Amino acid sequence: MLFGAEHVKRYRETGGKEGHDWEGTTTLILTTTGRKSGEERATPLIYREAGEGVYAIVASNGGGDEPAWFLNIAERPEVTVQVWDDEFVAHARVADASEKPELWKSLTATWPAYDDYQEKATREIPVVLLERNFAGSVD
Repeated sequence: MLFGAEHVKRYRETGGKEGHDWEGTTTLILTTTGRKSGEERATPLIYREAGEGVYAIVASNGGGDEPAWFLNIAERPEVTVQVWDDEFVAHARVADASEKPELWKSLTATWPAYDDYQEKATREIPVVLLERNFAGSVD
């Protein structure tokens, strides 16, 4: 089973042929800039399309504290995203209260454990939207 750094490596090497389809759902690679280190950090995350050039992800960390990538985007919302072999610049933002219910429903349809994570969490788990910057490209 692919996970963590190995998942990222295989996804990138194969343009998503290995790693995009995962455990009955789909993943993308989110690259953020570390808020403390300034280094790039890549994370494989389950996603759903949420419009043209918009992808929804969940900052669940299995119901624990906020994941590092989520803390990174709070400080530096410009990120790089890879879906299959398409790598692009995006702006990350937390879905607002009017957007979240429908997005949550879509995400839990592909990964039902999100509901379990929310039940055990001591925080409201956010949905994050990655909005593609059509003017920005990754070289």
